Amino acid sequence: MKTKSYFFQSFAIVLLATVAFIGFKQFLPKKIFSESAPNSKNVLIDSMLLDAVAKDVKATTKDTLVNKKIVFDPTFGVTFPAEKFEEYKGYQYLISFYEKLYQLETNPESENVRIAYFGDSMTDGDMIVQDLRADYQAKFGGQGVGFVSITSESAASRGSITHQYSGNWKTQSYLNVKKPRSPFGVNGHVFFANDTAHIEWVRFKANTTRFATMLDNPTLFYGKSSNLNGKVNVIIGKDTIVKSLTPNNLVNTLKVSSNSIKGFKADFIKADSIPIFGFNFDDGKGVHVDNFSQRGNSGLPISTFNPAVMQAFNNKLGYDLIVLHYGTNVLNYGTKDYTWYDRSMTKTVNHLKECFPGVAILIVSTADKGTKYDLEMKTDSAVVPLTVAQKRYALKTQSGFVNLYTLMGGDGSMVKWVEEEPVKANKDYTHFNHRGAKKIAGLLYEQLNQGYEKYKALRQKRKPAAKKSPDSTGIKKDSVNA
Repeated sequence: MKTKSYFFQSFAIVLLATVAFIGFKQFLPKKIFSESAPNSKNVLIDSMLLDAVAKDVKATTKDTLVNKKIVFDPTFGVTFPAEKFEEYKGYQYLISFYEKLYQLETNPESENVRIAYFGDSMTDGDMIVQDLRADYQAKFGGQGVGFVSITSESAASRGSITHQYSGNWKTQSYLNVKKPRSPFGVNGHVFFANDTAHIEWVRFKANTTRFATMLDNPTLFYGKSSNLNGKVNVIIGKDTIVKSLTPNNLVNTLKVSSNSIKGFKADFIKADSIPIFGFNFDDGKGVHVDNFSQRGNSGLPISTFNPAVMQAFNNKLGYDLIVLHYGTNVLNYGTKDYTWYDRSMTKTVNHLKECFPGVAILIVSTADKGTKYDLEMKTDSAVVPLTVAQKRYALKTQSGFVNLYTLMGGDGSMVKWVEEEPVKANKDYTHFNHRGAKKIAGLLYEQLNQGYEKYKALRQKRKPAAKKSPDSTGIKKDSVNA
């Protein structure tokens, strides 16, 4: 009898819970029940984005840029034609990058170019970036995948390099730690081998990816510490090489091998309290592209970068272009007024310019995103307002701009990429599959290359600097500034 009594009690509880759920469902946000909910596994929440949204005062300003003719001042004697806001690309502000490409193209043995590509889940697992890297290396040369963090939530899905690591690393990310124990590295992370009872390790192996079939000049990057006892045991095949860490500077490097190798394992011994950033792999020639992707990132955490540390990184790596590819995590926060994001990212980009003086910056807008309206998937109503805000802060910070939304086809394009053959995006109507990522990389490269070809044509037409001649005082002066 007691068994029957418990059965009916349990049944009654389940029945009441079901009725209560149905009753309350109508008062809950509809998107909780979306039929195309994205996979949110291991997604971190950008704390700075949440703070910015919470502080949004709904302040709007009169748009003075839309109808304004954008006229440029010459750089290196080159001036691109004036642009309208609607079609703004900002090639003028990429001239320093284009000049480095030109020097590389004309002097391939003595020059190299480096790009830092910051992004969110759209570039997770080296998506998009690996294909953009290959496009540049196919034209200008270069071997290697560039900078790779100690740990990564997308390591298992990355095809451009095999990356494994122990689970006892202490990780601090600029997404959710505002005051790290030590400044973040250029990858937005800092790692510590503080588990003194167990060895922290990391292992890398080259795959068959084009232009990355070997690990070229593997080099460890680490920070400053008072611990002078740290060592790294580098295991290459059957050989173990013991290397000491000397954390005297803000950014230090340790070359694992002077040769190109297929793979290695690094064990960190007595390295607690030493900030560890990651490893770099490149042959020092051609073009190198570092992928600094982070799921859940709005771009705002870049404002926490320490300028001195970033300048130290830049002195060692030498960046010529920084790409900021964000937007996915900014959509759908209850507003179509992105004045707050425009304002916050303007400050962020200007801070980045302080961190990397003289380095050109390119803003890549959000891609199209599909959302269900009246049982039909359409372009999310927040996509266009966000792209306009991104274009605004690109212009205000004198950065180049790629409108990814229009490049991929504009209104309704994500729905087509998901539903039409060949399928180029996932069923979340937000992220690209490998085919789509390769297509996006091609579109990005095409626009950047169009600007480069236009730059070369304008460069040929620029006026040469006048020869210096003595004036009446005998002092030589430039009569013309090229």
